[in-house]
Amino acid sequence: MRNVFEKLPRKNTEQVRDELKVLFKTNNIELARALKNQIVNRYSSHYEKMVECLDEGFEDSFQYCSIEESNYSRLKSTNLLERLNSEIRRRERVIRIFPNELSALRLLGSILIDIHDEWQSSPRQ
Repeated sequence: MRNVFEKLPRKNTEQVRDELKVLFKTNNIELARALKNQIVNRYSSHYEKMVECLDEGFEDSFQYCSIEESNYSRLKSTNLLERLNSEIRRRERVIRIFPNELSALRLLGSILIDIHDEWQSSPRQ
């Protein structure tokens, strides 16, 4: 969404931005494709770079919708990646210096196993 918004001018684009926000909040791939096509048809003459960026990156951006049973809010946000990075940094500060590359990989593996276990035990929303 940020990449598409960067291609828009800041002034007088509230309506386009609102439509894009609705598009990116959609979890149904068919509905998302229909909304994307409407936006492309409506704004292709006014905001060519935005339309091109949206059209090129659409399928990659909505890949999470193709998974039938999923927790969409976790998959479409970068919060999970940020949380993983902060957890790695937190544990790395305790160790400070790794004796070798394999020990760092073991730490990463244990963090990922912990997060996987949390996902398995948490109820789906």
